[in-house]
Amino acid sequence: MSAPVSGESAGTPRPLRAVALGGGHGLQMSLAALRRVTTDITAVVTVADDGGSSGRLRRELGMLPPGDLRKALSALASERDSERVWARLFEHRFGGNGALAGHAVGNLVFAGLLEVLGDPIAVLDRACELLGVQGRVLPMSLEPLDMEAEVVGLDEDRDAVRTIRGQVAIASTPGRVKRVRLTAVNGQAHPPRAAPEAVRAVLDADVVLLGPGSWFTSVLPHLLVPELREALVTTTAQRIVVLNLVPQPGETADFSPEQHLDVIAEHAPKLRVDAVLADTDAVPTPDRLRAAAAELGAQTLLDRVAATTASGRHEPDALAASLTAALERRTDRWR
Repeated sequence: MSAPVSGESAGTPRPLRAVALGGGHGLQMSLAALRRVTTDITAVVTVADDGGSSGRLRRELGMLPPGDLRKALSALASERDSERVWARLFEHRFGGNGALAGHAVGNLVFAGLLEVLGDPIAVLDRACELLGVQGRVLPMSLEPLDMEAEVVGLDEDRDAVRTIRGQVAIASTPGRVKRVRLTAVNGQAHPPRAAPEAVRAVLDADVVLLGPGSWFTSVLPHLLVPELREALVTTTAQRIVVLNLVPQPGETADFSPEQHLDVIAEHAPKLRVDAVLADTDAVPTPDRLRAAAAELGAQTLLDRVAATTASGRHEPDALAASLTAALERRTDRWR
């Protein structure tokens, strides 16, 4: 299913350069599908998580929250037995009630390597070597970021807007999220800065995936970092949005598929998209989705990409096949 492109020397093919942006389980699913399409994959990961083991390490050490970075590493780890052992170890969590309770081993390894090497990119590259990753895992910013959201539906006046702070609070709010924004850590005045390596990866890519995942807290944050947003606007890569299978309580409760596209347009008005991929059974009004996609400049591809054994999850082989179909529609752009 691999889709080679022309290399820099005549007649020498190279793998498709793919970049997936997101965080958490949604990004893991994108990476699992892309592994079936190409060997040159870069994950660009959100760094606003403030809960669980990641939040504790972030508060205690001032480091990037490692949880979503660790999940991306595990998703791209080699299938060889030697590397799979390390991937399993990275995902292992300590139990009990002591100081280590709830920490994932990979998060602690990241913290230790950061103290030794001092550079989060070097840490991630070393972790890629350890896990046999073909490709890279990069943070969208080199500093942890804070997140705020404008939320309605929390007061007697259902239209009253309240500001919710923190990724975990936003993801779990019973209200309806209208808009999100990022700030540099500790409320510093400068806008969030992108990791230069992440910007370069987007600019050099053949295809960029946005979604699936928690829409406001994992997908949209990439559009809120000015340099990364500009890279997404100007890249010559094919830009594909992969929609979720079901709305998420709080973040996108009662959202239609087309509303997911509307908030992309609100947060990044200049962004154009080449294709929107959605599951056939998750789109009750296809014409509305096609119209919303067309507003972003995109074609709509409806396919059956849902897993039959896990509700709300994509099936990697089916998603890979649909991504390949989307790429074949526009291969003239990167061949």
